[in-house]
Amino acid sequence: MQIDISRFDNCRLLVVGDLMIDEYVWGEVDRISPEAPVQVVSVKNEDYTLGGSGNVVNNLVALGAQVFVLGVTGTGRDSKLLLNKLNDLGVDIQGVIQERSRPTTKKTRIIADHQQVLRIDRETQQKVSVSTFRSLTTLAEKIIPEVDLVLISDYGKGVISRSLIADLVKIAKNNNKLTIADPKGRAFEKYSGVSLLTPNSKEASLASGVEITDGKNITAAGKILIEKSGIERLLITCGKDGMVLFEPGCEPFKISTKAREVYDVSGAGDTVLAVLGLGMAAGLQLKEAITLANTAAGLVVGKVGTATVSKMELLQALQQTSADIASKYKSLDEISQLCRKLRKNRKRIVMTNGCFDLLHAGHIRLFSASKQLGDALIVAIDDDDSVKSLKGPGRPVIGAPERVRILSALDSVDYVVVFATNELNCVIGAIQPDVLTKGSDYKSAEVLGRKIVENYGGRIELIPITEDISAAQIINSIKNKC
Repeated sequence: MQIDISRFDNCRLLVVGDLMIDEYVWGEVDRISPEAPVQVVSVKNEDYTLGGSGNVVNNLVALGAQVFVLGVTGTGRDSKLLLNKLNDLGVDIQGVIQERSRPTTKKTRIIADHQQVLRIDRETQQKVSVSTFRSLTTLAEKIIPEVDLVLISDYGKGVISRSLIADLVKIAKNNNKLTIADPKGRAFEKYSGVSLLTPNSKEASLASGVEITDGKNITAAGKILIEKSGIERLLITCGKDGMVLFEPGCEPFKISTKAREVYDVSGAGDTVLAVLGLGMAAGLQLKEAITLANTAAGLVVGKVGTATVSKMELLQALQQTSADIASKYKSLDEISQLCRKLRKNRKRIVMTNGCFDLLHAGHIRLFSASKQLGDALIVAIDDDDSVKSLKGPGRPVIGAPERVRILSALDSVDYVVVFATNELNCVIGAIQPDVLTKGSDYKSAEVLGRKIVENYGGRIELIPITEDISAAQIINSIKNKC
């Protein structure tokens, strides 16, 4: 996946949820207590981090986002510690309310030899007071117009209620902002109206009443939750088995994860929520943002504790997860250099271009026939904005990264390059194909770039098309059947 990480710096997100302090006590175990049959942990170090919705904040700040926080703490020492942590991150804490009768949630994890041996929780699950609820709503009305997207992190500690969700959704929709929620509990109806809900498979199983053990069961659970909860979209995270996206009227979209050594899954859901929201705020399409979040989650489970992902780690991981297409996908500069080498070695270059959104049999025949005309076939595809401009709203159905991946899997395709609107002439100039191919539904004079190709001695070849088939027909057929 190609993504400009610098775009994260311009994103503004509101995180609403249960703020916590995570205390980590690190030590070693070398004996059993004489007082009881328990391990004795010799403490070597202690540290504190933001937990709960605070870990979502941590993840966002680590990737450069500007963050606003809406939540509740107590008034004691732990509250002061939590607020200092937020201040140190440079986030906007005008939305944090201190409730005198409420404890600040604190979770103490005791870790020895990279293994968590005990957790101690100090918390309440009581709903916030009426006055605190009213203050939260008032603050939401002030902050939401100033941000790009709203993230809701529910840990079941009394801040996120059905009433608050309803208010947040209403305010967000009035301001054309998306809401993404990470749920807690069995009653997903509580999240009615949110743009996207991100439960893990265990939460989805409990809420749907379907035991999730394989792909078939997760599909059944997802459909039940979409139908009865009132949410717009559902993303079920499945740990080592990846993620599955459910949208009304569409087949489930599955994404696998790269196998990694897992040390600690605590906080992985926070990372998914943060990176998914940040990706969408940065302009990625939903499926691209999901791929990004899946990659980030794979990184944090390889760390101990509620860890975050840095920009550099995420970039390196994206390059690794794209290794299978790296040999075929090329930037414009890379393809230009490559073509110079091919011409030097007297190789015949063939190029074809198009959107190739929803690959079908006609496309496959085009590529196969094109490859037979030379030694190397380069497929240039329109980027997502270009496809939308050419094909209209709702297109592309498949984002550019996935189209690149699909094309790269074809033996007939040697290289793939992505271009933006009005860049086709630049691509042709960089590649200088000996043959530029299109389907016979075009006339030679209609082929964009024809004059450029013919001016340097190349030619246009129209590949015979015998089937009356197009991506638009397939899409319309699917819509008509739904």
